[in-house]
Amino acid sequence: MHVVVLGAGVVGVATAHYLALDGHEVTVLDREAAVGRDASGGNAGLIAPGHSYAWASPAAPRMMVRSLLGQRTAIRVKPTLDPALLGWGIRFLRECTADRARRNTLVKHRLCRHSHDCINALAASEAIEYAREAAGVFYLYGDEAALQAGWARTSLLRENGEDLRLLSAMEVADREPAFARATSPIAGAIFGADDASGDCELFTRGLAASLERRGVTFQLGETINGLRVDGGSVTGVRTTNGEVRGDAYVLALGTGSAAIARTAGIRVPVYPAKGYSATFAVRDPGACPRVGGVDEGTLVAWSRLGDRLRMSSTAEFSGYDRSWRPDDFAGIIATARRLFPGAADWDTGAYRACLRPMTPDGPPVIGRSRVGNLWLNTGHGHMGWTMGPGSGQVLADLFAGRPTAIEPDGVAPR
Repeated sequence: MHVVVLGAGVVGVATAHYLALDGHEVTVLDREAAVGRDASGGNAGLIAPGHSYAWASPAAPRMMVRSLLGQRTAIRVKPTLDPALLGWGIRFLRECTADRARRNTLVKHRLCRHSHDCINALAASEAIEYAREAAGVFYLYGDEAALQAGWARTSLLRENGEDLRLLSAMEVADREPAFARATSPIAGAIFGADDASGDCELFTRGLAASLERRGVTFQLGETINGLRVDGGSVTGVRTTNGEVRGDAYVLALGTGSAAIARTAGIRVPVYPAKGYSATFAVRDPGACPRVGGVDEGTLVAWSRLGDRLRMSSTAEFSGYDRSWRPDDFAGIIATARRLFPGAADWDTGAYRACLRPMTPDGPPVIGRSRVGNLWLNTGHGHMGWTMGPGSGQVLADLFAGRPTAIEPDGVAPR
């Protein structure tokens, strides 16, 4: 069967890999000139099952209200009359109960754990180098009360097999000497022993190269304008270079999925959350962390990518706007200077904003749509790097009609 995959980020390329492994002819389409260029190239770099909490939680509405009142928060909402955001927001608020947050977190966690195994297996079988650094991820706290509250929150993930450890400030510095230079107090950290960090774009490029050697076709630099539907099935993809036809189609376009799905009469519950990331050349390796992490006070994440350090933060709901101002990175740079003084020249970073495809409940959408030969693999939010490869395998299992590697409940089209 000829399967056309729309999207050449980590989700689309991983999907193509598992479909090709099943013997299908696969064509991958993307508007970018190279794979892994968009959200896959601008994420935090963390592979973090130990932080797979659903954003929709009892605490989220308060944060959104504070943002609307002009306060600087990690989740920001710009006032707008966009009907898509209003509809998405209503569904998001419905998920902000304790019971639904628990369920959605467990769905995400199950997929994250499986996907991490897939990343390790693919890197080994395809000999992919992706700047993977020291194992583990720190979830750092500057306040003892917040640390204890964070530790209590981890009980759900620990009860479900996650190796999370409570570390004192001294134990943090022992594991990561770079913290000895921090200019603000560190109360301690929760250490995700099974978590990791690495370059998602580099991984995606390596996987795509192996697929090309196996005959998978990549048609890049082609803008996807829509789907052609006839008789209840997709018959082709309309692109700037003409129509691409196959027997089945997989929509893995991240934030572009909703617009393209509408051309087939389908509503996909995905809305963009803009995130900001800055990448710096390492100046002093001894002052630069090897272990990735998240500063839980500011929700700024970092990861060492070889001779570069990636810093990222924020989820801003402002439509499809990709613009940024220097002030958008002020919090990121302040955290970088405070935690890792001297590690890099913080005035000469490579800055970018990218759009993360968020679903209201948190888990992605994976499975067959109501248009019979159109499949969906989208909505991975800020955890596309963590969940992408596993999502590709789950979709391939569903496509083949065989039992999935994990229970697919919670990710089916909804």
